[in-house]
Amino acid sequence: MPHRHYMTALRLDESEIQTRRSYFELGDDDLARLRTLHGLAEKHTDEFIERFYEHLLRSASTRKFFPDDATIVRVKRAQRQYFLQLFEGRCDREYVQQRVAVGVAHEHVGLAPTWYLGAYRKYLALLQVRLFDDLPAAEAQAAFLSVQKIVFFDMTLALDTYIAAHQETLARHQAALRELSTPVIRVHDGVLLLPLVGAIDSARAQQVMDTVLLRVAEEKAKCIIVDIAGVPVVDTKVADSLVKTTASVRLLGAHTILTGISAQVARTIVHLGVDVSTMHTRARLQEGIELALDLVGKRIAPVRAKRSSGE
Repeated sequence: MPHRHYMTALRLDESEIQTRRSYFELGDDDLARLRTLHGLAEKHTDEFIERFYEHLLRSASTRKFFPDDATIVRVKRAQRQYFLQLFEGRCDREYVQQRVAVGVAHEHVGLAPTWYLGAYRKYLALLQVRLFDDLPAAEAQAAFLSVQKIVFFDMTLALDTYIAAHQETLARHQAALRELSTPVIRVHDGVLLLPLVGAIDSARAQQVMDTVLLRVAEEKAKCIIVDIAGVPVVDTKVADSLVKTTASVRLLGAHTILTGISAQVARTIVHLGVDVSTMHTRARLQEGIELALDLVGKRIAPVRAKRSSGE
């Protein structure tokens, strides 16, 4: 389950839980005090939840997370359970897992920390009023401090998980973009094509090399065409990367064909003094494909025009 994954990723073992409890001064006496408040919390839960969601639904920024009545009913039910768990007086792994799940859920629906923290502020404000209405001042003050400790303990768990989940989401998106930016296409048995589009920096150059070598090895390719017609600038770094990629591909027993070379790119390569003698070069992609097929023992047969019946 997702929360177990983040429990491990954030190293939320017993030692870490105790460290956090100690930092927030959330002692056993606080947990015991919270247990004594469970009846009071249960008594006012419905009122508390209604006022809490009145606040959230008044703001356009948070109202968008509740698109219909069914969603509101569902989240109110979950919020009721969450609220009462504050007063169970426990802070074990199961409790922490439940709070971690909150952070994952908020990241998945796109609820940014700004609105999450604002909701918690409302939580504390409503709790403070109710505690001081129902309890003697000194008792209410002690109770509120205990509630404050567990709420802030919860917040750090949810925010840490939110950040970790968000980083994983970004990493997945970046991986998808990298894959799209280096699409290796299988043209024929033993022949691959990599059309490069856009600028190439050091990071992308390394990615291109890694992708090419992986696919050449997987496909047992004999030839890969690298088309640079869509690369706006070919500088020393780009040229050096192409040379290194070619050398690596050659070690795998395959040829590299560089296509899409304009007159300007040709002049630049010569001016830079880059040795491209280790790779085949062609001006147009079609010529590169024809060469690649020839290198693997295939050729494109000319299409013969059909003869008319009258001939």
